[in-house]
Parts: sequence; C-alpha cells; structure tokens
Amino acid sequence: MTTRTAPAAQRARGCARLGARLRGARSAISDLHMSGSSKLLFPRAQGALQAVYLNSSGGITGGDAFEVAARAEAGAHLAMTTQAAERVYRALPQETGRVETRLELDEGARLDWLPQETILFEGGALDRSLSVEMAPDARLLACEALIFGRHAMGEVLHDLRLRDRIDLRIGGRLAFADRLHLSGDAAATLAHPAIAGGAGAMATVIHAAPGAANARDTLREMLPETAGVSAISEDLLLIRLVSVDGFALRGHLAPVLRRLSGSELPRPWMI
Repeated sequence: MTTRTAPAAQRARGCARLGARLRGARSAISDLHMSGSSKLLFPRAQGALQAVYLNSSGGITGGDAFEVAARAEAGAHLAMTTQAAERVYRALPQETGRVETRLELDEGARLDWLPQETILFEGGALDRSLSVEMAPDARLLACEALIFGRHAMGEVLHDLRLRDRIDLRIGGRLAFADRLHLSGDAAATLAHPAIAGGAGAMATVIHAAPGAANARDTLREMLPETAGVSAISEDLLLIRLVSVDGFALRGHLAPVLRRLSGSELPRPWMI
C-alpha cells in the first residue's frame, strides 16, 4: 500500500528594491530590482521619483513572503504608493503571510511612503514590519492603514492573527517603536472603548523632519474626535486615527497627508 502525500501549496514570493538619486533638479532611479510577484511602475512626474508597487499575485495568504527596500540618497525625493489596497486572505492554521519593508533616507533626502490600505479578511494571518533608518536632516512621511473587514459587505473578523511592527531610527538612534498584536476575535477586541470603540479601520501616520512638531496644532483642528496627534519631539510627529470603515478613514486621512506632503496624493489614491 502506497501512502500519498498532499501536494505542497503554491506560495507567492516577491522582492522589490529601489534607489533614488538626485540628478540635476530631478530625482532618478539609481538602483532597481524586481523579482517574483513584486513589480514597480514609474508614472511620469516632476521633481520627485514616483514609484507604484504592485503585488501581481492578487493578495497575501499564509506562507507568502514579500520584501520591499527603498533608499532615497542624499538630496533625492522618492514617493512610493501601491496600485491598489492590499488584501490579506484566509490562511491555513499554521501559516502566516509575511511582509517586510525597509526604508533608508540619506542626508537631506525625502521619502514619502504612502501605500493604500491593507484589507484584512476573516481567517487572515499577517506578520508585517516597517523599518526606517534616516539622517537627522532627512524628511519622512509614512502612513500605514488597516481595514478590519469591509463594513459595506457586513464583514466582521472573529478569527485574525496580526502582528504589525514599526521601528524608526534617526541618526542611528531609536526614535519611535510601535507594536500591534491582535489574535483571535478582532471584532471583540476592537469594540473595547479603550482600544478602538468599535471602529473597523485605523491608520498610523509618522512625520519626521526638522520642525515637524510645528504642524501639531493645525492637524488637531483638521482631525475628528477619533484621532490624536502627538509631538514626540520637535522633529517627530505621530498621528493615530480610527474610523468606522475605510471610506470614512480615507476621508479624514487624505487632507492630513496633503497638508504634510505639501502636494497632491499619488494618482492611485484618486482611482
């Protein structure tokens, strides 16, 4: 009698690496690598180098692994977004999707990391990290948004495994660290008044730049009661925002990002 083993499930892999260098008055590509399901598109733009990340596998499930690395060299301006919202689908019990993002900003550089939302589905499992190393005079605007099920579709997450980490180092020193861990009934956890008060979407915005704290009071006037903004230092600003769903979240988030970036959001945000 022969024993048949189940075929191994196919898993998506992807790696994208991008560097931006100042050439005259414009920022241009200095390093580029793409493999697997990770693709980069480059819309025409003035001044900044704009890059749009695309996961051609259509989403993330257990066992998938993706890496993104971006560097803005001295004086360069790199703006990155995603073609669409990322989707994290149901995973097998022992498997987790992994996403690792590393950003570097050299002296006088600017990097805008503005991916669209990550939508979490029932049974999803995600381990995600964002690591930033920047020079003291560089400028960073980073936003990460999570949607816990699509409110309009009546989706409620009772089975979720999520680990999300952010580490920011300025001049080699740890300036900010953030940890989020949700396991099990996410809806029940988020319903707690001291956590999210029943909100189904949340965003974290980090603005690190010389004098960043000067925008604190203006941003407080722009944000709803379900948001907060703190000046961690004179050069570091943190915003946390929760909303009932992704549509409401984006409505509050977009004006804040425009204010901090001083320009319109990347074109995919408008589609």
